[in-house]
Amino acid sequence: MTASNGPLIDVDRLHVSFPLYHGSARSLRRTMADGVSGRLGLDPRRRVVVEALRDVSFRLRAGDRLGLVGGNGAGKTTLLRALAGIYEPVDGTVHVRGRLDALLDANSGMSTGMTGRENINLRCLHAGLTPRQSRAVQDDVQDFADLGSFIDMPVRTYSAGMSVRLGFALTTAINPQVLLMDEWFMAGDSAFLHKAQKRLEAMVQAADILVLSTHQLTIIESWCSEVIWLDQGRIRMHGAPQEVLAAYRGEAPVVTEPA
Repeated sequence: MTASNGPLIDVDRLHVSFPLYHGSARSLRRTMADGVSGRLGLDPRRRVVVEALRDVSFRLRAGDRLGLVGGNGAGKTTLLRALAGIYEPVDGTVHVRGRLDALLDANSGMSTGMTGRENINLRCLHAGLTPRQSRAVQDDVQDFADLGSFIDMPVRTYSAGMSVRLGFALTTAINPQVLLMDEWFMAGDSAFLHKAQKRLEAMVQAADILVLSTHQLTIIESWCSEVIWLDQGRIRMHGAPQEVLAAYRGEAPVVTEPA
């Protein structure tokens, strides 16, 4: 695959907002906390909206590993969901080239009304796998998730831990070119995390592009080649992990992104 048509993420002046359907603009501005009210605006239909992302731009090519840091509500998960095509931009563009997969929540991409086995078969079909490849994936997921007879029961009957195991096993069974990861995969018990570590690292290494959101900065330091610090839906800093994380931790003066 040549550089001109290889995996790519190109985000240009991305703006994502969500309308608030209850209450007037005046009452919302009066009652919302300061950290949120600074992100309130009006859309062209005069509806009050929360501006979740504002003027976000960056480009990633094969080999890039991007970490996202920021406080709760900074816009990290919103950005991942915009990259995955779950949220549409209000303004700006998001272009992703390459086979994409996203570990955003335990049930991401799964139908809770279908059985675990049916979800596996559907994912294989969507990925364009041959019957032989599909059988190999099914065996791999069943072995790793260790669901026993629950594999043939609807996912809606699963416990939270079972959903995490199936979602993780299924998502990591087929290596994508572009991998989006939120912090949910770290929510399992210690036995599951120990079992998942090598599998997860292998998947990260195999991906051409990684975008990872986490509060665990040691993981950012280990896995990422660059970091974006999001604050109030905007990029506050973008650069090498050592520089951005030092600023984020308060160890160095903050240098904001140029306008």
